Amino acid sequence: MRSAGLDPAGLAVQDRWIPAATVARLLEISAVESGREDFGLRLVEFQRLANLGPLALAIREEPDVRSVLEMLIRYEHTYNQAISIRLSEAEGLATIRMNLELGESAGTRQATELAVGALHHIHRQLHGTRWRPLSVCFSHPAPADISTHLRIFGQMVQFQGEFAGIVLLTSDLAAPNEMADPLLRPYAHQFLDSISPLAEVTMVGRVRELIEMLLPTGHCSIVQVARSLGVDRRTVQRRLADSGQTFSSLLNAVRAELAERLVPNPRRSLTEIAEELGFSRAQRILPLVPRPIRLQPPSNGAPGHRRTHSSRLPLEDPTITSRGRTGSTCGRRCCAPARAAARAASACRQAKMALLICRFSARRASLGVLPSASFLS
Repeated sequence: MRSAGLDPAGLAVQDRWIPAATVARLLEISAVESGREDFGLRLVEFQRLANLGPLALAIREEPDVRSVLEMLIRYEHTYNQAISIRLSEAEGLATIRMNLELGESAGTRQATELAVGALHHIHRQLHGTRWRPLSVCFSHPAPADISTHLRIFGQMVQFQGEFAGIVLLTSDLAAPNEMADPLLRPYAHQFLDSISPLAEVTMVGRVRELIEMLLPTGHCSIVQVARSLGVDRRTVQRRLADSGQTFSSLLNAVRAELAERLVPNPRRSLTEIAEELGFSRAQRILPLVPRPIRLQPPSNGAPGHRRTHSSRLPLEDPTITSRGRTGSTCGRRCCAPARAAARAASACRQAKMALLICRFSARRASLGVLPSASFLS
């Protein structure tokens, strides 16, 4: 523990906060020293609902999976300020994404597996051992031995995915909580609010989440963000300025964070990542990644780019323009089939944007706040 920067004697103090990056380093060191790549996941088997502190008393009385998730998101500042949980629903699927935001450089493999495993374990405790999601996803590669992962998650575990989290049917969000007592629920909420009021949701937090939601649609602008918040553009600018921020600085920060998560995934081409980040050219990602890369058309002729270690860029390469068309750095010629595909892609993005805005508005109306990522100080 001391090698990771922790004082063992200080851990005896109940409810004491410790830096998340230090814990992540301790987990990585322990995995190396023990020779167990699944060290973090093995800790899940020792987790109890009481590890959530006072929040455990409240979520134990929530009626279903959706209510439990909303409580975990709403009060995430009470149990781990380095974890950001997001719930999204589309086409009959519910996706729970978990991001670790440590505030400094540290390995996250063990901490990520512990966090995802703990969330899975909580739902198994509340909803019975028959509760099983469609898949449990990790963005890192699989370990040499996945027997622990199979024992805990079953055959649905996946590695090298686009995110870390859990995917389940939207209908499963209504699965009942076998431990809930509806008569105790109001008292549990009153108790929780009396000792841990909701964290203040700032304009910066709301704008950051909207940027992350709107970037893949190709319509991420301060005007669109202001419309989603129900205010005008100047109000957003003024409120951000009061916090020492601008829309451009938040946009760049969110893009950098997303690029850091997406670029290492070998299954995603740089062209796809560029489009998801709202860039018209794949080369625009270069300032956001830690090492120079070169973009080349893949050998099989499929769209996208292959990543190689080099500081040079080709003079010309296929890119996706802001209108979704395939072109090159020296021209915007586009054949008829490509134009039709571009129009279809644009219509799809507009529909997705409308759906995201509706969900955002509904969430604000139902929860009263917008959950935002927080850092452990």
